[in-house]
Amino acid sequence: MIRLTVDKIASVTRNLNLGRTITLSEDIVCTEGSVVAVRVHGEKSAYNQLEDNNGRWMTLHDGDLVVGALGKRHALHGYEGVVPEQLKVGDRINMLNIGGVMGKAVSYNPDVGPPFELEVLGQVLVFPEFQSRQGIPGHISHNAVTGQADAPKVPIIWVIGTCMNSGKTFAACAMVRALHKAGYKVGGAKLTGIALMRDTLTMYDHGAVEICDFTDAGVVCSGPENAAQTAHIVFSELAHRGAQVIVAETGDGIMGEYGVQAILADPELRAQSALFLYCANDPVGVAGGLSHLREVYGIEVDVVAGPATDNAVGVRFVERLGVPARNAKVDGPALGQLALDKVRAKLG
Repeated sequence: MIRLTVDKIASVTRNLNLGRTITLSEDIVCTEGSVVAVRVHGEKSAYNQLEDNNGRWMTLHDGDLVVGALGKRHALHGYEGVVPEQLKVGDRINMLNIGGVMGKAVSYNPDVGPPFELEVLGQVLVFPEFQSRQGIPGHISHNAVTGQADAPKVPIIWVIGTCMNSGKTFAACAMVRALHKAGYKVGGAKLTGIALMRDTLTMYDHGAVEICDFTDAGVVCSGPENAAQTAHIVFSELAHRGAQVIVAETGDGIMGEYGVQAILADPELRAQSALFLYCANDPVGVAGGLSHLREVYGIEVDVVAGPATDNAVGVRFVERLGVPARNAKVDGPALGQLALDKVRAKLG
């Protein structure tokens, strides 16, 4: 074991509450969520930041010593990467996202450029027993929320979309703001995607009294194998903390690889629905998504937002399909009012 003082600690590891001085083992557990320390090699001018445990974005530099967690990623507008089958000290891996998820990159979007190369320094050890010198391999499941069996079922406002960067967080925050101003205790949830605090912190900025996401539940990157179960955990945790209504954003799209389909197919989750908001980038995405949700899941979308509604041309197209259109950027209060009306009807 060696002691090391690091420069930066990524938000994906926040459940462990690590300090900057850590203990490392040369024996590395290659599983998703395993916490490791690395040295950054090279400089980048794009996609070159890391989110810390407070949500602050810091620029990464050549030589930085960083703590993050192993994981996979399947991002259309970012990196695709996998967890290596084995690792030893000195091996090279890549930074897959701003939240500090690390793995072996297999493809990337040209807009973000090649990922940072990382030299593996060792497995981070944690010492859960007071005054014990016997460390165990760090994993983001340590101290994770596990759900509350006695939590009430509260109304859910779903924010789903075609893919990443389709305006979901803008729309979610407009609804959080309206509900907060009306006096409701709002919970903000992020159910799918890859570890990053930014979206739930933005909901908090707009009035959510409690926030929770899949990484709080010990998941680095959501998928069909864990998304629905994690959603139940997150919802029960927020309701237990006093949320009267939850605005739940799903990262990625309704046809992506992050497990949104498993959530939409879960009858218990759908039973809590107060409103389905769908975000799309263009008219084809609107028409195809509305049809897909109706035919596959029996879901009737209540309102459409996102770039497809950025001006009157898009709004007219959407409303000819029989669904209201509201733009979160230019008409946030109107979008929020729709959510408010639905929640009032649900809660009586």
